[in-house]
Amino acid sequence: MEEKERTRLVLKRLAEYYPEAKTGLNYDNPFQLLVATVLSAQTTDEQVNKITAGLFKAVPSVDVLSRMKPSELEPFIKQCGLYHHKSRYLIETARILVHRHSGRVPDELDELIKLPGVGRKTANIIISSAYGKPAIAVDTHVFRVSKRLGLADGSNVDLVEKQLENVIPVAEWSATHHRLIGHGRSFCKARSPQCGNCFLADLCMYVRERGETQ
Repeated sequence: MEEKERTRLVLKRLAEYYPEAKTGLNYDNPFQLLVATVLSAQTTDEQVNKITAGLFKAVPSVDVLSRMKPSELEPFIKQCGLYHHKSRYLIETARILVHRHSGRVPDELDELIKLPGVGRKTANIIISSAYGKPAIAVDTHVFRVSKRLGLADGSNVDLVEKQLENVIPVAEWSATHHRLIGHGRSFCKARSPQCGNCFLADLCMYVRERGETQ
């Protein structure tokens, strides 16, 4: 089977199995998604949603956040990892948004990655989920699953992002990102991948290299 055809079938099956894949974070606007995504580093989406349920009631806008001190924000987010650092990042980001962007979260990667605590992954999540623009955010799930499936072979997240952009149609970038995450959580787990039950096993390079299928 040619590589382009194998890739097409992988993407087709992912789309069929995860037709409604989307972010697991709860948010109502780009500001809330930015906050939730920063908080999600080393913290599960479920835990972040528990935190933000109360946080967004107490801190409803970027203006309110920009006027806070870290010691005032920390009690709301102390149940997530690295909360000391995250509180400083979020407050400084809010101040930058107010003073440089009229309180609006940018929708361009170059501007987003200038914000404290915002890397390419976080920026692409915001671009994709909050603004509906094509983007591929490479988190640990996307990095692992795309390499196992043979969609990419880069040694770091930036290389994998570029490789995925080259093999996935632009219109499918955002959806495929969420589908790869879903697959990483359901089947292609880091320590115990469920290859024997996986609907992609016959197309998977990881399975093929292990000699579990022809």
